[in-house]
Amino acid sequence: MEYQFHRLNNGIRLVHKYTNSNIAHCGLIINTGSRDELQNEIGIAHFIEHCIFKGTLKRKSHHIINRIDSVGGDLNAYTTKEETVVYASFLKEYYPRALDLFSDIVFNSVFPEKEIKKEKDVVIEEISSYKDTPSELIFDEFEQQVYENHPLGNLILGSAKEIKKYNSTNLIKFIKRVYNTDEMVICSVGKIDFKAIIKLCEKYFGIFEPNLRSYKRLKFENYKTSIVSKNKKTFQSHCLIGNIAYPLNDNKKTDLSFLTNLLGGPAMNSRLSIALREKNGLSYNIEASYTPYSDTGLFCIYFGTDNSTYEKALQTVIKELDKLKNNKLGINQLHLFKKQYTGQVALSFDSNLNEMLSIGKSYLVYNKVDNIEEICKKIDILTSENILEVANEIFDNSKLSILNYKSK
Repeated sequence: MEYQFHRLNNGIRLVHKYTNSNIAHCGLIINTGSRDELQNEIGIAHFIEHCIFKGTLKRKSHHIINRIDSVGGDLNAYTTKEETVVYASFLKEYYPRALDLFSDIVFNSVFPEKEIKKEKDVVIEEISSYKDTPSELIFDEFEQQVYENHPLGNLILGSAKEIKKYNSTNLIKFIKRVYNTDEMVICSVGKIDFKAIIKLCEKYFGIFEPNLRSYKRLKFENYKTSIVSKNKKTFQSHCLIGNIAYPLNDNKKTDLSFLTNLLGGPAMNSRLSIALREKNGLSYNIEASYTPYSDTGLFCIYFGTDNSTYEKALQTVIKELDKLKNNKLGINQLHLFKKQYTGQVALSFDSNLNEMLSIGKSYLVYNKVDNIEEICKKIDILTSENILEVANEIFDNSKLSILNYKSK
């Protein structure tokens, strides 16, 4: 069965796929993240994601935590630069319970000061933990570097100093401004009739007045390349090298996603894995990533290596980028990489949870959802000429920024 869609009168959208599994997956995706924070609100989007579980008009914290867990389900949430997501997995008969809870914590949270105070300590510990993990911290600091003086450069977690100053008034004010009903999607994959889930969504979400978005995100412009080196107490040197890239609506997004996978995707035969790890033993962790945003994007390559081999590893990465800029993929190469990428995309859809989150994000951004066959068609029509063009645009040496952590 294909995806089914519905829009409530207040603007909240619903996308659903019926499956025969007794395990259901459901989420609420809000088009609000750290880039929507004002300068005096850094870290607040993520902090709210924590605090919506701390009390509502009709539930205390322990009631919220137990609502899904007590029936064997799994309740979770996360915040990115552009989204806040609450989701759950549960036995299919608990759809009403899950949707009722999502509605309550997103629209009726009261943020008790006592609970907020405790959660500040939790988030500050999360920040400290992140700082102890250079292979993760470097990604945030690279975005700070690339998106300097722009909200996209804000650290999602914020800082301990910033988190300590927030109170319930700050949180409620932020929610009223940016938790807009026309920027919300309820996504579902499970064994429930579409008419039944519409009825539940009308009951639990249709009761709220429209709160339509009235502001536009600050567009990112004026990218400047930079090379930054920092001394850290680490055993390895860590490096990120990258460039700004295509936004979500750009037609070249598929080409770059394909290139990113070819270079440093999850497969052991990616070009960077072979060049750095298999042939030269320079790195254990090596990966390429591409993150598209609504108005820009970020392509980057990460590797960790010994101080003594850092320069060789970096030059090896650049050499692999140069190969893709200077040599068009042959017919057989293109065919093989397409088969591999198509298979990896298909595997990601084999998880109902992953598919639920994917279709929710797609409906939120594009107001439509491509099925697996349509996605594979986009991969199949990629050409060597277009891939070469994208490689020369994104891997241009003069546009690459670098951040490295050198071990002391």
